Amino acid sequence: MFTPATTEQRFVLDHLVRLAEISPEATDLLDAVLEGAGEFAAGEWAPLERIGDTVGAKWSEDGVRMPEGYAAAYQAYVANGWGTIGSPTEHGGQGLPVSLAAAVLDTLGTANMGFALAPTLTVGAIEALVHHGSPEQQALYLPRLSTGEWTGTMNLTEPQAGTDVGALKTKADPVGDGTYRIKGIKIFISFGDHDMADNIVHLVLARTPGAPTGTKGLSLFLVPKFRLDEDGTPGVPNDVRVVSIEHKMGLHASPTCVLSFGDHDDCIGELIGPEFGGIRAMFTMMNNARLNVGLQGVQVAERATQRAVAYARDRIQGARAGTAAAIIEHPDVRRMLLRMKAQTQAARALVYYAFGQLDRGHAGDAAAKALVELLTPLAKAHATDLGNEVASLGLQVHGGMGYIEETGAAQHFRDARITPIYEGTNGIQAADLVGRKLSMDGGATLFALLDRMRGDAEDSGLARLIGACDEVARHLLASETDDRLAASYPFLTMLSVAVCGWLMEQSGRIAARSEGDPAFLKMKQVSARFYVEQIVPEALGLKAAAMAKSDILYALEASAF
Repeated sequence: MFTPATTEQRFVLDHLVRLAEISPEATDLLDAVLEGAGEFAAGEWAPLERIGDTVGAKWSEDGVRMPEGYAAAYQAYVANGWGTIGSPTEHGGQGLPVSLAAAVLDTLGTANMGFALAPTLTVGAIEALVHHGSPEQQALYLPRLSTGEWTGTMNLTEPQAGTDVGALKTKADPVGDGTYRIKGIKIFISFGDHDMADNIVHLVLARTPGAPTGTKGLSLFLVPKFRLDEDGTPGVPNDVRVVSIEHKMGLHASPTCVLSFGDHDDCIGELIGPEFGGIRAMFTMMNNARLNVGLQGVQVAERATQRAVAYARDRIQGARAGTAAAIIEHPDVRRMLLRMKAQTQAARALVYYAFGQLDRGHAGDAAAKALVELLTPLAKAHATDLGNEVASLGLQVHGGMGYIEETGAAQHFRDARITPIYEGTNGIQAADLVGRKLSMDGGATLFALLDRMRGDAEDSGLARLIGACDEVARHLLASETDDRLAASYPFLTMLSVAVCGWLMEQSGRIAARSEGDPAFLKMKQVSARFYVEQIVPEALGLKAAAMAKSDILYALEASAF
């Protein structure tokens, strides 16, 4: 039921990311990496998807135990070097572009979305240490994180501090030797504990004595599950306890932990970066994570689409021209499947394009660095919205059988639903877009992108949508805060569809003049046409909401709801 999307990935990396401009070396390795990752994912990770959902991770007093086969499959991932693709060469990585590493993670997550969350989080920990860790911390931890031998986590949320990170209470008291005693509770910690690796490196936000209130008083600490001996190997436990794991709607292969630090006042952490530099360091990790959560939207959409197409080809129901037919022959099923295909390709184009800009930003391109800042909320929010839409359509294609767990379609629907929630809800992404991202340079980055898109657009409907995005953006720049926020989600969706339409239209043109697999190239052209003709016009209908003031939202007292 799983087929690596290798041809599609290669097309997007070649023509939209333009990988050859970023790294000729990576282009030479592209086929080997994509095909090798596909074979590995199909052989090692995809077969574990079902047990990951039905059995899932289990809590015990000795820690979290993963389902049978997971530890061996994870060690195979480490042994085959898949974690090293985008990691720095000076710390044992291959130093290849982030966009290529994202394609590998896309394949792994399509094979087993819950499982792939472990390396996804480790990538974020690597980013934080590369940019903010001391040379000693980098030397001790990055080589093992880069290979995946150790995994990483991100510890922000507390029972009283969710989106309001500034309300967290975890303490960090100086020991006197440069280390700190960490004490507090963190919740919703993905892969906060497991039995697949020798150590887990927790990155924990906490407050030092006398720290200012709010986010300005936060510092970031490195807290390993096991303290390191003098030779750098894991030694004694570090007073980090798994209180419980959550019973969730989906994503059962990913243990979501409640962690208690310092029950016995013996949890030792090291400061990462300067005191009170926690938010800056954590945002390095979170911005990476937000793109990777957008990538999860691509993963679940791809797998749901593959499952729905296979079912629609096999399920005989009704007739066409007097002959019994598979449901794929009926117009409404065709509509759903083509929409699934187009939305999945659009999500992948958007997220991969953002990763490509991240690569260019790392190479010193200031315009690309600003563009990826703008694209991050779009990639996180819109791609995960599409993951949910496509998973829901996949359930619908299956009909009543989709509601039965044994078909597997329901798992995608359940797994997808967390993605618009974690790593900053999609509402937070929309607020970020109309707040910081729209205003960061007076709109210059956005308007430059819209001008470029307008110059490329051939379809009149796409051109109108781009023009509408320009009009709404200028209106919001001059609007009051509440009006901006009230318009934020419709505007995010409009802008995301415009960017996706721009990328999809390009894809269709390129496919029309390319040589290769005729079936694949025809699908690219048809899905691009469907997207531009049927999905782009839907987004134009959001303009009224994006231009509306906030007063209607407050026309009722809270009690009236």
